[in-house]
Amino acid sequence: MEERIDKYLFAMRIYKTRSIATEACKKGRVTMSGQELKPSRTITVGNKFCVRKGPITYTYEVLRLSENRLGAKLVPDYMRDMTTKDQLELLELARLAGQCGRDRGTGRPTKKDRREIEQFISADYLDELDDFDYEEEER
Repeated sequence: MEERIDKYLFAMRIYKTRSIATEACKKGRVTMSGQELKPSRTITVGNKFCVRKGPITYTYEVLRLSENRLGAKLVPDYMRDMTTKDQLELLELARLAGQCGRDRGTGRPTKKDRREIEQFISADYLDELDDFDYEEEER
């Protein structure tokens, strides 16, 4: 029994829609044995393939085939995740890096924030910068 790779990726919940799975195949994000797979490529039980999502490359093994989209609890019966530890560490690092920066929920600056920024960078402040002698500093 064989099945198209784009249908399998959709059925196993790797991609949210079949068209997104097809597009990922066309862009070369799905590989098997180092070769990029076209969306129409058929796979069988026992095949191993890699899916690149962002900085991480996930590796999966086909255990069973299903044309219909499965519930999340049934996916481990049909597919085995064989992603290496170093790839999972990259995922953790990317998650931690995303937590740096501004506080969650602060959003864009308000009109009041904009006025305060403009007041801070006023004409008086810019005039003081013009008095600075750049040529002396470069020496």
